[in-house]
Amino acid sequence: MSTQTATFAAGCFWGVEDAFRRIPGVIDAVSGYTGGNVDNPTYRQVCNHTTGHAEAVEVTFDPEKVDYDTLLNAFWQIHDPTQLNRQGPDVGDQYRSAIFTHGEAQERAAIASRDREQPKHARPIVTQILPAPHFWPAEEYHQRYFEKNGGACHIVPTVHR
Repeated sequence: MSTQTATFAAGCFWGVEDAFRRIPGVIDAVSGYTGGNVDNPTYRQVCNHTTGHAEAVEVTFDPEKVDYDTLLNAFWQIHDPTQLNRQGPDVGDQYRSAIFTHGEAQERAAIASRDREQPKHARPIVTQILPAPHFWPAEEYHQRYFEKNGGACHIVPTVHR
């Protein structure tokens, strides 16, 4: 099986990870940090705004079962891409909206997807679209957080059930 990787930041990674895990064809979704300037950051560092990292989710998927456009559509559905550095009650640059692309094809698809999404919103989309830098997995207690602890957040968890 051939797999691909996609990386998204859409607020608190617990809900984002949970939403992507529910999509058929997604093999894995890992909570972590990316887009900053500190190697191997900790949650405390990211929350203290000293790293520049976003809470993000690295999605491994089977492109024969789910395409990148489907993942992009889910990304737009699970958060408000017009909120700068926040999602719901979560405020800070680590909660920014971003698509970290793996290659030119993903970049083109992300830009086209954003352009199709913009007319659905009264305010401008502030989602960053950037080449994917190194991804640092979050601490183990953040992985599959909802499965381990239950809970809910402002992320819409019913996408593509």
